[in-house]
Amino acid sequence: MPGQHSQHTSPVAAAYAQSLLELAIERNTAEAIGQELGDLKKIVAENPSFRAFLSNPGISEAERGEVIKRTFEGRVNPLLLNFLNVLNDKGRLASIIMIADAYDDLLDEKLGKVEVDVTVAQKLSAEQLEEVRRRVSAALGKDAVIHQYVDESIIGGLVLRVQDKLIDSSVRSQLRALRDKLLAARPA
Repeated sequence: MPGQHSQHTSPVAAAYAQSLLELAIERNTAEAIGQELGDLKKIVAENPSFRAFLSNPGISEAERGEVIKRTFEGRVNPLLLNFLNVLNDKGRLASIIMIADAYDDLLDEKLGKVEVDVTVAQKLSAEQLEEVRRRVSAALGKDAVIHQYVDESIIGGLVLRVQDKLIDSSVRSQLRALRDKLLAARPA
């Protein structure tokens, strides 16, 4: 389902993500931490009971900290483990998905990348998708990371979403615009 991360993050999540990114850059681990954070986000998103554990006010910080240590120590970068402990101490573990999204957005920005959702009527071939990526990258002056979605209702053409901008060159939108013009031109 199309959607950019930044629409789902809070200023607090962005602040935590920024702090983690700055520390990761100092240690030359920004991309590795991003990957581990993405994996953690997936685990949390796919496991409602773990998600509930992270936010349950009936569980003490000490108990949660012990589970985090047992689960992640030796399996994730020590910086990420320390970060999880800080989140636990501050009562912010429930925000890990938003923090991961914010980190991903900030890292992409640092690397000169931009996430682009492309919606098409029929799945593009690898060559067509690469052509779209090259053109969008050139137009934006950044390295576009393309996510393809298929929606047969757009009939043809494509719909691009770059951060909060929507560029709709689909046949459906062109037909709608033509219909609106025709209705507007009709005598009253």
